[in-house]
Formats: sequence, C-alpha cells, structure tokens
Amino acid sequence: MTDKKYWKVVCRYGHVGVRKEVTVSRYLETDSNYNLIDVLEIISRMPGIKGANNLLNPIVRAEAITKDAYNNGIKEEQQNFYVQRLRTFHKK
Repeated sequence: MTDKKYWKVVCRYGHVGVRKEVTVSRYLETDSNYNLIDVLEIISRMPGIKGANNLLNPIVRAEAITKDAYNNGIKEEQQNFYVQRLRTFHKK
C-alpha cells in the first residue's frame, strides 16, 4: 500500500466574464513522494484555471492537509456548483 499526501489548493478560475474570476478550494490526493511544486503543476493543468501559463498566477494558497480535512473538502467540492460544472464540461 502506497502512502498518500493530501492537499488543499485555493485556485483562481476564469471563464466567468471578462476580467472576472471565481476562487475555489480544490482538494487533491497524491502519492507520498509528491511535493508542493508537483501539486502546483497538477493544478495548472486543470481546465478553467485562470492564467495557467504562469504556474503561480492561478494559485491563491496551497498547503498539505490531513486525510480528515481532505475528506471534508471533497464533500464541500461535491456541493460546489462551479466545481460540478467543471467536472461535467466537455469541449466540443
């Protein structure tokens, strides 16, 4: 069994109007060998991230968290309308 790390990353998302953004907390589970830079790279490749061509631009805050905090965060994500829309969006 591989140990895991858990992360909370507060991100800026675009595509909500000209020069507008939505700030959303995202929760990640990674292998234990991942570090903060690896997590920032994962986030920068997520759809909808604002200014993803600049690694630090879309990130408000990033931190390692406990498994319990991760589980609570995933529940919050499931109730977040914006995150739900991101998960069901398909490019044409």
